[in-house]
Amino acid sequence: MNIENIEAFVYVIHYNSFNKAADALFLSQPSVTARIQSLERDLNTLLFEREGRNFTLTDKGKQFLPFAGQILQSYKKGKQLLQHVSKDYNELRVGCTVSVSNYMIPEILPWIKNKHAHLQIKVTTAPTEAILEMLLNKEIDIGFVRNVTHPHVDILGFYEDPIRLFVHPSHPFVKKKPLTINDVGRESLVFFECGSLDWVKIHRLFATLDHPPQIEYQIDNLETAKKLVAKGLGISFLPELCVRQEVKEGLLVPIDIQALGGLSLRTILITLKESSLDVSHLFLDVLKEFDWKITAT
Repeated sequence: MNIENIEAFVYVIHYNSFNKAADALFLSQPSVTARIQSLERDLNTLLFEREGRNFTLTDKGKQFLPFAGQILQSYKKGKQLLQHVSKDYNELRVGCTVSVSNYMIPEILPWIKNKHAHLQIKVTTAPTEAILEMLLNKEIDIGFVRNVTHPHVDILGFYEDPIRLFVHPSHPFVKKKPLTINDVGRESLVFFECGSLDWVKIHRLFATLDHPPQIEYQIDNLETAKKLVAKGLGISFLPELCVRQEVKEGLLVPIDIQALGGLSLRTILITLKESSLDVSHLFLDVLKEFDWKITAT
């Protein structure tokens, strides 16, 4: 029984389309159909009932589907295990967004280098769209981006960075508890805009207030936003990981507001589906080492 035929069967079910399965597998539709037919001959049974362009799973197909998924999963795990212990690759090409490059990569790379001294690591910083394009062109092996989907890309949940309110150590909020979103509405705000859906949630919360906060500064650079808050020029909602050093040095203080709980910036890891090199385990091992919060896909 050919693993590629089983893969074609699972992909057709997943996408509910022969065309989409063909795109995801970099095949023509006739090739996918041929693989399904070959699998049906191996199993001596029909897996699909076809009516023109429409199809449904037969009872036998429904029975076989969970086993097909298990076979593919076992094959992938075995392949990853062999690659995990292999040192055939000597270069790791990483693409990442600016915030990942500034605040995560300096933590991640020393740990990876310590465990895999033979690796030469190349990091390219770019926007999410550019990183996706580089991955599709095989210019990088792995990418760290915000939110993206593509039929040729595997997406692995990576890291949730909580968004919290940060203030100068002398700010009254440090001693005033509990705080509400209305309290924030009376303050001058340094607003760091990054385009995340969770930032949209903050905007919507402000819109419900009788007196929305006065945005004194609207900033697209995280370092600038941090420095303005550290000078006491306003308060700001910032990703926690990016402000860790300033909190440690006592330059900024995190403030919790119940109405804003659960907000975060999501960084995901992407690799090519067709790639024979699986390096995602390197970065998942780092998360376990640093006890960072892993997201679900």
